[in-house]
Amino acid sequence: MKKLSKKSAALLVAGLVTCSLLAGCGGGDKKDAPKDGGKAASAKTLTFGCQMYSDGLINPASQVNCAWNVSRFGIGQTLFKFDDNVKAVPQLAESATPSDGNKTWTFKLKKGIKFSNGTEMTATKVKESLDWIREAGKKGSSNPTKFLDAGAVVTADDAAGTITIKSEKAYPDMPASLADPAMCIIDVKGTKNFDSGIIGTGPYMVKTFKDHVGYEMVANPYYWNGKPPYEEVKIMFMGDASAKANALRAGQIDLAENIMNVADLKALQADKKFTVQIAPGTRCGFSWMNMREGRPLANKALRQAVLKAIDYKTICKSNTIGGLYTPGPSVIPSSLGYGFDKLKNPYEYDPEGAKKILDEAGIKDTNGDGIRELNGKNIELRYISYANRLLNDFSDAHTQYLKAVGIGVKSEYGSSDDQWTKLVAGEYDFNNNNWNVMIAGAPTVYMANWYSKNKDNFCGFKSDAYDKAYEELRSTMDTKRYAELMQQCQQILIDEAAVLVDGYYNSCIIYNEKVGSAHMYPLDYYWITDEIKPAGAK
Repeated sequence: MKKLSKKSAALLVAGLVTCSLLAGCGGGDKKDAPKDGGKAASAKTLTFGCQMYSDGLINPASQVNCAWNVSRFGIGQTLFKFDDNVKAVPQLAESATPSDGNKTWTFKLKKGIKFSNGTEMTATKVKESLDWIREAGKKGSSNPTKFLDAGAVVTADDAAGTITIKSEKAYPDMPASLADPAMCIIDVKGTKNFDSGIIGTGPYMVKTFKDHVGYEMVANPYYWNGKPPYEEVKIMFMGDASAKANALRAGQIDLAENIMNVADLKALQADKKFTVQIAPGTRCGFSWMNMREGRPLANKALRQAVLKAIDYKTICKSNTIGGLYTPGPSVIPSSLGYGFDKLKNPYEYDPEGAKKILDEAGIKDTNGDGIRELNGKNIELRYISYANRLLNDFSDAHTQYLKAVGIGVKSEYGSSDDQWTKLVAGEYDFNNNNWNVMIAGAPTVYMANWYSKNKDNFCGFKSDAYDKAYEELRSTMDTKRYAELMQQCQQILIDEAAVLVDGYYNSCIIYNEKVGSAHMYPLDYYWITDEIKPAGAK
């Protein structure tokens, strides 16, 4: 494994060369490959293979993944974007100036930007977009008010080319909040089809969409940042573990995001015809544990036993996972700091200790069928997962470890949409997923998942100590105090056995010799960008 210097680790992927690090994410499906079996694209066309999220739809108000699709497919952009250091830098805006104790922010917009339909991106258009997403978001689950509160007032000054946002709460870094894909600036009045025809400012625009197959994109003729590198971009949805790798080798696609099969990734890294770029991860794989009243995992002793029963370190080193995840007990990746090295884990792997906890809590197998009972019934925990970023492999391993100590599990594997729907509805005991923890450039929004007053607390976790620490965390302007509070919040979640952590995951892109350059950011909001260029392009 190539050792990163401190500077390289900070820059992450700046100037990346072919990398020997392992990472994986998503899969592919042979049935989705082009029927002509033909070679991908001339220099004027880029063919991209990716996992399908939220049925491939791009309405940012409906679901989180739909918002991410807008950004990932190169359709929409935000006022600010995140660079390699996960710092918010100008994109559609030129600058941002805070006042009134960070309760008021004034954004100066770049001049000459047009949407892909030729309409000018005025301050009024930006206001319309920010107002629309917060109103339309009420009916969906992307919850854009996490990034800009519902009561914030946006004022447009077209003559000055500015928008001013006034809120009752202080924003330590509003540019970072508005850099989330949910806050992409779109032409609300010009968009006729929000599900698959969003009008944005990105380098490419939708030509056609085929349900569950993909998009045909064309260059945005009004793109503000120079001529887009490709005339056409074909986005193909793939869901099987090896299909993207097979499609790359067959020349059916030029570029793929995250390949998760260990053998496939090693083979591509060893093949000089392909380049593998890695962004050291800001992602955590974890299973929500449903602690709502009446659910089995509302019992803390059962949760404690679950964590002691699972050898997460061995799972991460297994042939299946193959080092694609770094093990750890916290919901924040070890690479990000935040006091990780000071955390104490009382639930290291100890199956006999797990059995003892269960026995002492009266959770025993009284009828000799191998499954313990809770409240007079056999335990059967409902485990929801989906085949991406090796989540099903983790779930399979967890199930075997839990059965070894008498905890019954019923696995339900479907799509990412199934996982999300059941999570929101609370129809699960374990719900496995993989989150980017640096939403809005810091873990604040992500850590709200366990804040009891947050509507997106899908697991029913409640801790007065956590709530108190989190409320200070989200408002403090002191970076040292922020780090201290982050450590406190992590330790509380560990002590309360609130989360089953898979490990910390890295993202990657792989491309063939027809592609001259590409860029994988640590926050995987950006897949198709104007930085992806054909070989030989200047």
